[in-house]
Amino acid sequence: MTDAQTYYHGTKADLNVGDLIVPGHASNFGKRRQALFIYLTATLDAATWGAELAVGTGRGRIYIVEPTGPIEDDPNLTDKKFPGNITRSYRSRSPFRVVGEVADWQGHSPERLKQMQDRIEELRQQGVEAIED
Repeated sequence: MTDAQTYYHGTKADLNVGDLIVPGHASNFGKRRQALFIYLTATLDAATWGAELAVGTGRGRIYIVEPTGPIEDDPNLTDKKFPGNITRSYRSRSPFRVVGEVADWQGHSPERLKQMQDRIEELRQQGVEAIED
């Protein structure tokens, strides 16, 4: 018997149960290129970062999603920033179906969020793109 894995997607998009998250929209990060992949994680912490750092004016949201096709390790994190895949972050070209929303998640402290935003800005100024397709 295999345990079902819970996956999360952090964003500022306002979605409903049953909606599909699909590639092809402007990325939430970097230069906002058309995203060839969509991203999900098996950790609430990584989804929290996605919800907090996504562009947009809406509030951050964390959705529980299920992949509709194959997923692969996110090369932006795997072995580049963290050996292996300790953040349990993945990507796919196939849609994710929204099956729920985490309503009571806790964001990072304002100090920690500012540190991450400063680091992202530093990388941007160095020409390092946040999303690698």
